[in-house]
Amino acid sequence: MSEQTVQNEEHTSPIKSPKQLIAVVGLSFLVPVIAIILLVRLVDTTPRIGYGSDAMSHEAIAARIAPVALYNVTIVAEAEETGPKQLLTGEALYNKLCMACHDAGVAGAPKIGDSAAWAPRIAQGEDTLFKHSLEGFNAMPAKGGDTSLDDIEVKRAVVYMVNKSGGSLTEPEAPAAQ
Repeated sequence: MSEQTVQNEEHTSPIKSPKQLIAVVGLSFLVPVIAIILLVRLVDTTPRIGYGSDAMSHEAIAARIAPVALYNVTIVAEAEETGPKQLLTGEALYNKLCMACHDAGVAGAPKIGDSAAWAPRIAQGEDTLFKHSLEGFNAMPAKGGDTSLDDIEVKRAVVYMVNKSGGSLTEPEAPAAQ
């Protein structure tokens, strides 16, 4: 039998102690995380808002939380036709403008057909209902946001919604042509 040579070389490593091992493992996680954060900050160009910027001024905050009624939601009027203006019926105006809020109950608007929601409003009387719809009330802008509407059109829409919701108002007549 031949003699086998046993090589007994000891393995060497740059890590000599447990402290060094912990440091290397910690840095192997920390260095990539820091690199990713720095790259994201380099790529992200959105301005930072916080202390010292105009975004936190009282005026900017008030503008962000202003009620919806303060915004100009005027409907762009269709092209003017020659001749006298054709007044819309209550149902036509409701379908054109009012249903946007009163079908879904947006910003506390009473849903059409919801007798319980309309009852306290109907109890205030038709003059109050007409006044609120013409001048605006809470989140509802004056004339539903379309200032080009005649008062009679708005009143017809109110009568239409009230009558569909358990009330019994009579539709106002159009004024005589001048």
